[in-house]
Amino acid sequence: MMANAHLATLNARHAALDASVVAETRRPVPDQVVLARLKREKLKVKEEINQLH
Repeated sequence: MMANAHLATLNARHAALDASVVAETRRPVPDQVVLARLKREKLKVKEEINQLH
């Protein structure tokens, strides 16, 4: 049961990071450092989600 709550939290975090990546890329001058950080964090969350499956 706890894993399901954790998975839901991770999925929400992944979606939020994805939205942040999209928002940053739509800026007139996207910050590449911010984008790289967001993408790394998103990948970490995705890997954790995959480990739970």
